[in-house]
Amino acid sequence: MSRRRPRPAWQVADFFALEREAEVYLAAVDACLAMPAVARRLGVRPQATAENARAAMLTEANVERAVAPCQATQERFRALLELSERQHQRLDYLHDRMHPLTALFCGITVLALLVVAFSSWPIALAAALAPLLTAAVIWRHQVWRMHVLLNLREWALRPRVALLDRRTAWAAAAWSRDLQGNGVRPLTDRVVEALLGEDHDSLLLADNFHGLRSPRNPQYVVESLAARSLSRKIAQLESGGTIAVSGSRGAGKSTLLETCAGEAGFAVVVQAPATYSPYDFLLSLYVRTCESYLVHMGHVPPAFLRLSPLRRAARQLLPVLRKGLTALAFGLAAGSLVVLGLAAAVRSLTAQQWPTVRARAVDLWHEAVAVVLDIWKGERIGAAVLVVAAGVLLWSLRRWKRWRAIREGARVALVVAGAGLIVATFFSLLGDDDLSTLVGEAIGKTDGKGFFLLFVSLAGLFNLLIEQPWEIRGRVLLTQRWRRRVGWVLFLTGLVLLFTLPLTQALVADPENPLRLTVALTGLMLVKMVTWSPVSPIPPLVTTCRDELYRLQTVQTASSAVTAGPPQLLTAQTTSLSTLPPNFPELVSDFRALLTEIAAEHHRREQRVVIAIDEVDRLGSDTAALAFLGEIKAILGVPHVHYLISVAEDVGASFVRRGLPHRGVTDSSLDDIVHVPPCTLEESKEILERRASGLSEPYKALTHALSGGVPRDLIRYGLRLDEIEAKTRFVELTDIAGQLILEELSDTLAGFRTLLGKQRWTARTGTILVAFRNAMDHLRPTCSCGSTELRWALEHVAFHDLRGHLSEAVAAEVSDEARELLDEASAYALFSLTLLDIFGRGDFARRRDEAAARGPAGALELLGRARQELEVSPYSARHLIGSIRTAWRLQEGPAAGPLAAIPLPRGTDCPRHPRVPA
Repeated sequence: MSRRRPRPAWQVADFFALEREAEVYLAAVDACLAMPAVARRLGVRPQATAENARAAMLTEANVERAVAPCQATQERFRALLELSERQHQRLDYLHDRMHPLTALFCGITVLALLVVAFSSWPIALAAALAPLLTAAVIWRHQVWRMHVLLNLREWALRPRVALLDRRTAWAAAAWSRDLQGNGVRPLTDRVVEALLGEDHDSLLLADNFHGLRSPRNPQYVVESLAARSLSRKIAQLESGGTIAVSGSRGAGKSTLLETCAGEAGFAVVVQAPATYSPYDFLLSLYVRTCESYLVHMGHVPPAFLRLSPLRRAARQLLPVLRKGLTALAFGLAAGSLVVLGLAAAVRSLTAQQWPTVRARAVDLWHEAVAVVLDIWKGERIGAAVLVVAAGVLLWSLRRWKRWRAIREGARVALVVAGAGLIVATFFSLLGDDDLSTLVGEAIGKTDGKGFFLLFVSLAGLFNLLIEQPWEIRGRVLLTQRWRRRVGWVLFLTGLVLLFTLPLTQALVADPENPLRLTVALTGLMLVKMVTWSPVSPIPPLVTTCRDELYRLQTVQTASSAVTAGPPQLLTAQTTSLSTLPPNFPELVSDFRALLTEIAAEHHRREQRVVIAIDEVDRLGSDTAALAFLGEIKAILGVPHVHYLISVAEDVGASFVRRGLPHRGVTDSSLDDIVHVPPCTLEESKEILERRASGLSEPYKALTHALSGGVPRDLIRYGLRLDEIEAKTRFVELTDIAGQLILEELSDTLAGFRTLLGKQRWTARTGTILVAFRNAMDHLRPTCSCGSTELRWALEHVAFHDLRGHLSEAVAAEVSDEARELLDEASAYALFSLTLLDIFGRGDFARRRDEAAARGPAGALELLGRARQELEVSPYSARHLIGSIRTAWRLQEGPAAGPLAAIPLPRGTDCPRHPRVPA
């Protein structure tokens, strides 16, 4: 009975035919395990190690899953690998030391080829017999023949083997890429998730937090519902209008305005001053608009800090001089070379044609002078009448509408004449009998080198014109940069060697070539002269903006002096003129006029003009914001100009209530309004995925709940996650959520305690401040998880009952404002306690699914709404938080029953989370 051969160590269930296949697979596994997104997840839990993951990827089932999607590339690699193995075996069989006769035979063959290439036919024929005679001598000796044949076959096989090895390496790389992209990489994620165990999404393993560290970077901006609504409203107001963007602080109004400004053809973004003066604000907006337009048109705004006439003149003249000197330097060098090359031809042409031309010109000049003198003397009355009629006719033709058509026709005629001279130059080569004879003789003597060199030059020119790299089956052999270098080398080398051939020398040495070049250059100059246009002058609007900047930012003074009297007694009179800054109505009129011209220019280009006024909600109150809108109302309503103004929610509410019961300033100032609401949970997830890729869903839900969907706070809490992870080395949701929620609660309670400290308290009601201080003491340790005392302290504040802790008479001494602050602090503490109960416990995924199955109150989206409701009213927020706690099956009151006092805080460190040194 035959025994089965033992399986090699690298073989897994016959999935690999050769050992190199297994090596490629293992390399793909190691590469996937080394990826940052996977490597961060290894080692965070005891069983999730790189060794366990690698062992799991080598099991029979996982190898089959990884290899199945990549069978086509694997079969191609396997076929090439097997062929390469056979060729290597044959090469090993043929391998032999080089025999001296082999070197002799190869040397004689190379010398014979060189002689054949550069000698006459008889010598070439004799040289061709030398390798044949040498081969015949070697063939007659059996040992010599064996060694030489082995050497030649080995040498002939080595290039094929090298090419096959290269193809095999490419196939291995293709299979490796296919494995990593379609087979091993997806399977690695599933294997690592299985090793991490349940609730693997509760680990903080984001790829990076770069987007959170750059909150104003436009590449991380996510298009929201408000952005789409604003785009639609701008498109609807084709002739311009004023749109208010309202929303709470941090809702993304500034980002929305900057995004719309970036999409416009011309935009100005200004910040509303905290303490404003209408004149100062309009003056600042006017100056900012002029400067932005100058920059938009590619000009530099004038710098008024350097008013020295010398410096100002130098700044204006230096660019012109630099450009002129550059043109002069190149022009002199190029002109000198052209004059040197064409001097002899021009002199020869002048010597032949100039006497005849000069004599004819002199005769014409004498005849014209004689006619003019006769008319002047009155001897030609008829000619005088014709001259007068010609003068009158010339004056009447000054407004003739066909002058432009005639001028264009003359331009076309000159272009055609210039092009005709250039074409005639090339056609003259075909009609030159001497040149045709020389070309025929050179072609008869050529041996094909000219065509080869011409092919090399054309190949180099082709490489210069084509910008794509050399590729074979997706692999880049020569990049675009190196391809251009090779193209230049081939083009110049072929061109230089081409000029060494008799044919090229016959073409270049023709005596009439300088004359042909002169005619061609004359035609080119005619074409260039007609098609040349001067540098476009400075646009009028640019000049206007520069003049307005001088007028608005400088005080201009002009003086004149008049001297009169005899030299012994001189008197002088001096007049000084100083411009005054424009008043407010004039400033409004000038600004509207300038903005109208800018908008009309961009409207002709089908571009928008946007003026964005941001931070109007910094004015403090809705009254101040409405007063600000009333003051700047005069500059609104410019045709084809879209004003975008960010306002607070109360100003937006004033616009929505227009006409109920009376009209306000927003009715006549604003055309429409866009409300920027807080983000939904899905929008928050999209923002965090863009700015912190790889952040799992529980952390997105946690930051959304703490921020209430406000993008600014969402980014801030996302950065706090990164900070906590770096500071404490926590990666579990229960640890990070507890740390983040308790730190935020500590800061919030400290703020409430400061506000409560401003109220009036008595000896009997002061125990409330003591309770707040004791509750804050529980939040001070570095880690407070697992503390029963902390839980009781939070429940004491969250389920605070003023009449339960104080008697009815003492509770009546607390002011209404203090009661309201206590209710707000209690509602926020209840919200924080709810977040701790939801995110601070294990098995989050199961509890989330169970809560969602119990009804809408169990959705994570409702946590963000509860945070938003805290800003409206603590009482409605408590009602919403109560429904959330019911859906998640959380306790409705303190676990320890009513507490008369908060227990003392724990004084030792947490045994579960020891302190980590900074």
